[in-house]
Amino acid sequence: MAKMPPLSEMFPLEAAARIASLRREIEEHNRRYYQEAAPTISDQEYDRLYRELADLETAFPEFAAPDSPTRRVGGAPLEAFAQIRHPSPMLSLDNTYSEEEVAAFFQRMEKLMHGETIETVIEPKVDGVAIALLYEDGLLRYAATRGDGTTGDDVTQNVRTISCIPERLHGEHVPQKLEVRGEIYLPKVRFAALNEERAAADEAPFANPRNAAAGSLKQLDPAIVAQRGLGAIFYGLGIVEGTDWPTHREALAALRGFGLPVHEKTWNAASLEEALQAIRTLEAIRHDFEYETDGAVLKVNAARQREALGFTTKSPRWAMAFKYKAEQAETKLLGITIQVGRTGALTPVAELEPVFVSGSTVSRATLHNEEEIARKDIREGDTVIVEKAGEVIPAVIAPILGKRPAESVPFNFKQRLNELGLDAERPEGEAIWRLRTETQTQRIRRLVHFTGKPCLDIDNLGPAVTEALVNANLVRQAADLYGLKKEQLLALDHFAEKSADNLIAAIAASKRRELWRLIHALGIPNIGAQTARDLASHFHDLNKVATAQYTDYIRPKIGKKGQALKATESLISGIGETIAQSLLTYFSDPAHTDHLEKLRAAGLNFGEHDEPPAPVASEDDPLAGTWVLTGTLSRPREEIAEIIRAHGGKVSDSVSKKTTRVLAGEFAGSKLEKAQKLGVEVLDEVAFWERVKGED
Repeated sequence: MAKMPPLSEMFPLEAAARIASLRREIEEHNRRYYQEAAPTISDQEYDRLYRELADLETAFPEFAAPDSPTRRVGGAPLEAFAQIRHPSPMLSLDNTYSEEEVAAFFQRMEKLMHGETIETVIEPKVDGVAIALLYEDGLLRYAATRGDGTTGDDVTQNVRTISCIPERLHGEHVPQKLEVRGEIYLPKVRFAALNEERAAADEAPFANPRNAAAGSLKQLDPAIVAQRGLGAIFYGLGIVEGTDWPTHREALAALRGFGLPVHEKTWNAASLEEALQAIRTLEAIRHDFEYETDGAVLKVNAARQREALGFTTKSPRWAMAFKYKAEQAETKLLGITIQVGRTGALTPVAELEPVFVSGSTVSRATLHNEEEIARKDIREGDTVIVEKAGEVIPAVIAPILGKRPAESVPFNFKQRLNELGLDAERPEGEAIWRLRTETQTQRIRRLVHFTGKPCLDIDNLGPAVTEALVNANLVRQAADLYGLKKEQLLALDHFAEKSADNLIAAIAASKRRELWRLIHALGIPNIGAQTARDLASHFHDLNKVATAQYTDYIRPKIGKKGQALKATESLISGIGETIAQSLLTYFSDPAHTDHLEKLRAAGLNFGEHDEPPAPVASEDDPLAGTWVLTGTLSRPREEIAEIIRAHGGKVSDSVSKKTTRVLAGEFAGSKLEKAQKLGVEVLDEVAFWERVKGED
């Protein structure tokens, strides 16, 4: 792109064109960041684009627009969740990487406050997902993501699975209504474990804990969210009724007293110099926290001064985020190796001279694909700059050309594959090379996946036994497992009479596993356990999944005048264009369809042995209709919800005119009040369990 002239020399038409271009680019990055949790540029690069747009709109106010990214916060809420409108907007913070701009921030505040001393509180900036919780009379009413700043996704059921978030606030002087705002995060230890699990399943790793936390909150099954081990920190307030606190410090102390998690380590600063020192101190210890932190947040302490300083259309004038630059280090690129995935995908990996960066020693880093290596012109023997993308995943940023050996040559990906004897191809339109034929190692990994607990869950068939079966040429693909004979197992070192019998019985038992487990076990790229559940729930038959067309997954959106738009919509929750294409590609391969026929012949469950979906209850059925559960109940809500669904009823999180019945436990709050106003039938637990017994 041609270099743009300075603002003072720019013509209006040039400015208009650049503003339009920046808005499109920023909107696309917002979509990837907020909706897909898969950013493609660094925070610094995004902030540079954002600031350029803001400067242009200031210099050329005639081109300002109400829908500009500088006028809005966050991304559009996801369609898979109900929506909640925030009582007051969830604004983002102005941020900077410069101590000079922190000084300017203080100067602006002091000018607005006519020279008053301004005390600030400095907190770690948690790299997570912004969240708002509303408590009424001490009971959690809902949890909502930031969304577009005005409306967010209702993730109440998912947030209830986070152990550190109380369902009921305790202590004295709990406000009648309290909206707390904070961050949902994935602890670094859990992030590492989750990526190990994804690697074992040949699924793409999350780039950083923020992406993983966002992906977790997007799950439609709360049971999956519960397994992730999310954490939370609360650091701010929305609406508060029934009390107030003169300072931010006092508010945080009250939140801690109510049982809400808040920062353990914060700093007070009575001046700019003290604030800057706190920022530097935090940077030195930030890797010691259990969560990732990418900066420091400065907030005015006194509520009176906050109110006087007020807000811009996007941000509070009394707070700012100081973001730390990603740590980088120089090291030697010793070589480039090729990693073979379970699905045959070939990923180049940089083997590095160990170097300490961002709190840990790095010796390997992904190079993504052939195009990435060529674009950055990365060569073996180079001295390279390494940083942790998102402060977690090691990445090679660039070679240092001044230190490049004279004899270096560009890396030839295809030549390296030939040297390794890997028969591979790069399908048209893809960036990844894939093996044409399976290797022994890949075959073992496929079988370990197929038989593992998240899939067919075959007891007594771990990696060591699987490797022995493959090496003995008894098993080449999963269908071969179902033809194994006891005498074949006894010929191997691993087996005696009892262990052989146990394995044969376990393999036979796996034939009746649920359909979703078999779909997951097939190892289709991009198809994890949740997507497998979605497919099984929609099609109920593996044959229908295998023969589905693109239009069974995706259709064009229809405009107001009935015309097909370029935009598309998903027909199955959680399945977009990428996953649809993975399914079509997989089932178009004759080798895969042949394997499916062998699995069918072996007697595996293609859906016919699944529990039938719960029948829709008749209107006079005691558990029919749409239920809302509220208050403290004697059993977990999800357990009660499953009972209702099993009898044909539905369960919703909010009371409306469509609600049929409300089950109200102890301390039921606003939902009970709304149900009574709407004339909805309300049952206590005694009456509910009587209905369940009568139904049974």
